[in-house]
Amino acid sequence: MKKSIISLSTSIILATSALASTSVSALEVEGLSANVGAVSQYIFRGIVQTDTASASAGVDYENSGFYVGAWTADVQEGLEIDLYGGYGGELDNGLGYSVGFTTYQYTGDFDTSYNEVNLGLSYGMFSVSYNVGEWEVEAGPDQDYDFLSATVEHEGFYGTYGTWGKDFDGDYFEVGYGTEVAGFDVGIAVVSNSKELAGTTSDENLVFSIGKSF
Repeated sequence: MKKSIISLSTSIILATSALASTSVSALEVEGLSANVGAVSQYIFRGIVQTDTASASAGVDYENSGFYVGAWTADVQEGLEIDLYGGYGGELDNGLGYSVGFTTYQYTGDFDTSYNEVNLGLSYGMFSVSYNVGEWEVEAGPDQDYDFLSATVEHEGFYGTYGTWGKDFDGDYFEVGYGTEVAGFDVGIAVVSNSKELAGTTSDENLVFSIGKSF
């Protein structure tokens, strides 16, 4: 745990320094934003991506509801690189909606690639997302999957339940809290995943996060 916390602190300092020179120019373009962050352990939809700390960085552009972006994080072997785009809005009754596409690419030997369609609905403190995609398997037929999640959030506290389907299997539950401290977004979460996602038996992980948006 001590090693992870040290790596977490070092990662966010280096990432923040790397983007500091670009933050001013990003703010000068309306709709353009950037972010850096680090977590003590990278877990995505209940699946462990790293056993130690992971740093990340991203850039987003939004205009009239349309958005595009790129995000990258270090994983066990190499980098994860996500490219995404879509459209989102809110109806007069407060119902939010979004539709988009995301491709997940990897360097090194960590994984191959995933391509998925993203659908989302939100109302007040509640949100639901449905994602359907395809995993490009290097040595074998591609696999189809879907992922459904529901989240409730109130004053920084949140809880999320997610479940995989089709060729994938497993579910997870995450509860956490996030707030802003001295201009940084900090958070803590407990992630509990089923044995299908953990690999052997069900598992619980405590995750710390810190980030900065520009």
